[in-house]
Amino acid sequence: MGKDKKLLLVHTSMESVSLDESVNVLLTPQFYTLKKESLPVKYAYQAKKIAPSLFDGLLEEGGHYQYMVMKEEETWVFIAYDLERITAFLESKGLTADKVSKVFFAQQAVHAFTAPLALNEKEALVVLDDTVVLVPRMALGSEEKPTLAFDSSFTPKGGVSLQGGSRSIITQKQALSLAAVFVLFAGMFLVEGSRDGGENESALEELESLYTSYPALQSSYARQGIVDKYRNVDTKERKKRDAIKAFAGMIFKGVTLTALQVNEKGFQAQFSCANTEVAKRVKALAKKAHYNTAKVKGSTDLRIEGTL
Repeated sequence: MGKDKKLLLVHTSMESVSLDESVNVLLTPQFYTLKKESLPVKYAYQAKKIAPSLFDGLLEEGGHYQYMVMKEEETWVFIAYDLERITAFLESKGLTADKVSKVFFAQQAVHAFTAPLALNEKEALVVLDDTVVLVPRMALGSEEKPTLAFDSSFTPKGGVSLQGGSRSIITQKQALSLAAVFVLFAGMFLVEGSRDGGENESALEELESLYTSYPALQSSYARQGIVDKYRNVDTKERKKRDAIKAFAGMIFKGVTLTALQVNEKGFQAQFSCANTEVAKRVKALAKKAHYNTAKVKGSTDLRIEGTL
């Protein structure tokens, strides 16, 4: 399905665009730094843990870098990128976040570059040592004319979303809203959970998972205070955790959590939906979680209710 969507090649000398529908974008090496290493690790998540140390001294200071890791035969490929810088450039060319479905890197499509690909009159993309690089066209030999045509067949797998981090579809504003929700629930866990003695390891792991997924919570609330006091939770607390997970799954492009009310008996959340299709998707997710839904009169917003 990804290759059915138009793929746009993004480079620093590109012209501004005007789009009626969303597209995927493929970034040239101008927007990322690449390293290849042979490492004695088996899984990508293990390699990703050491990615920052591999780029010491190679990245511009002041950037907010994230990392993509993939394997090419026996070699690990590391891509460091600054999503904020990428987003700013795309917006300057008319590619706002709502018009960008997925972001890919040229190296992910290395096997599609079977010949030089012209970017403009002076530059071209070529493959050297299994790496996509940018070179001056004048450096190409007489038999290396940039004849390759670019289209959606270059679309690789494993794209990155503009909003948030790698593979994230939550905007910064939505992440902060979720963080506030998590703080609220965390406070409830402390009050009601303090009745029981002893620590619950699975509960602690649950909270740590929230910190990993939503770093904003860490700065919004005293992390150590929560971890030290977090205790066993009863049925209501488990339902609150389930609600958090459900809400996180309901927030994607076109959806914003605008209100949340919680009392001893249950909770009520309101979501702003960009259109009816988005609202249908949110409603289906709520139904799957066994929550009640109601349409807000005169809009596509949804009100979702659940009991504790």
